[in-house]
Amino acid sequence: MPIIQIDSLEYPGIEVFSTLTEAQLRNRLEPSKGIFIAESPKVIQVALNAGYTPLALLCEEKHITGDAACIIEQCGDIPIYTGNRELLTSLTGYTLTRGVLCAMQRKPFPSVEEVCQDAQRIVIIDGVVDTTNIGAIFRSAAALGMDAVLLTPSSCDPLNRRAVRVSMGSVFLVPWTWLEEPIPSIHQWGFQTAAMALSNHSIPLDHPALKKEERLALIMGTEGDGLSPKTICEADYVVRIPMSHEVDSLNVAAASAVAFWELRKRHQ
Repeated sequence: MPIIQIDSLEYPGIEVFSTLTEAQLRNRLEPSKGIFIAESPKVIQVALNAGYTPLALLCEEKHITGDAACIIEQCGDIPIYTGNRELLTSLTGYTLTRGVLCAMQRKPFPSVEEVCQDAQRIVIIDGVVDTTNIGAIFRSAAALGMDAVLLTPSSCDPLNRRAVRVSMGSVFLVPWTWLEEPIPSIHQWGFQTAAMALSNHSIPLDHPALKKEERLALIMGTEGDGLSPKTICEADYVVRIPMSHEVDSLNVAAASAVAFWELRKRHQ
């Protein structure tokens, strides 16, 4: 457990916490070498419990024997970089709210079949790029009965640092992967699709037909334009959330929470 006191932003080895962009961390060309950053002892603990491998820690000095002590004990012989609060703020670009960052190895992505084989309720995130929304959708999915999450390639990476933080580690609790094929391909796994969209032909979220479906995939669209006409046309259902006071729609994260709760599978 080498504890390394840093006194400069140029210290070798800390690039992963400072100068590398999210795209460089993700490493699309060599996914097996991809890295992500988890923040706060609670979130790091969830990631460790889910089997992610820690590579390096960055924390304030006071947390080494405090909030991060249990994390450090589990992380084995990895470098632990530490320094004063001002230096770490300069390094990361913001004040560490929980004083601990952990660089972790990404896992290989499971196949769509693996993610969906035992699922009854899934969400397909189509083109959502806001990291806060992605984190919030994952948190709601974990809390409100979604069995899995699929993302189209135009969506934000769930292991983006902010998305992980907003999700409070829920990105490590719900099975997820990328859906490279067109959305209707999900039919081969026995799912009916429900596009969340405003439409003259949409049905309300509490429609009985939706709750009778054994396997249902909810499709959530982009923050601005929503789902494309093609995606809406190809869906088995088009679903709206009934609104009051002339409000026409909800933010995608809020809408997902409402939809997940209403359409969760009721187990006997």
